[in-house]
Amino acid sequence: MGINAGKAAIFDLDGTLLDSMGVWDQVDIDFLGRRGIAVPDDYMAAVCAMQFRQIAEYTIARFGLPDTPEALMAEWDAMARTAYATTVEAKPHAVEYLRGLKESGASLAVATTLTPALRGPAMAHVGIDVFFDEVVGVDDVGGVGKDRPDIYLEAARRLGVAPGDCTVFEDLLVGMRSARAAGMAVWAVYDDSSADDWPRIRRLADGVLADFADAPRRL
Repeated sequence: MGINAGKAAIFDLDGTLLDSMGVWDQVDIDFLGRRGIAVPDDYMAAVCAMQFRQIAEYTIARFGLPDTPEALMAEWDAMARTAYATTVEAKPHAVEYLRGLKESGASLAVATTLTPALRGPAMAHVGIDVFFDEVVGVDDVGGVGKDRPDIYLEAARRLGVAPGDCTVFEDLLVGMRSARAAGMAVWAVYDDSSADDWPRIRRLADGVLADFADAPRRL
């Protein structure tokens, strides 16, 4: 594939490598449905870039729930764990693309808001865990979400690669803005959850794709 030596790629998981956003849509529907609440149209957009505890705190405040954040996170984790370990699939040609990058000598990292209990089983299920040198979660950067560049900078630091030599693959506009602020190149991966932001994403990103067969051959 002719990937440049000394280059690195940093990948989001949900909606980027994993076709998994439908899992959270269903969790939201089932979770709020148990409480007699319909999912508001703007809910997913409001929480998409938050880390797990922030989402729990926001949900409790928005709907006036009596639950603690810990109780909500435990309930969501139980609902999602089976789906991530057994039914989530990789985005088209993502596995082949990662294999090519790895074989070409590029350094690879994950930068994700998923908790360790979900990201590990999901990556193993779709067969991509073997390709990555580092996996960085928001739990590794003090719970800071993707509205700040901390997670991408930490991934680059762990890989030993300068930010300017990193390409980030993301589906969320807020994450792309943070990666760009960190001095990294950005490729946008289309996901239905970001459809409303797609015009802005196209203007911001260095490239866009809906299938990793169209991903860049050189980083």
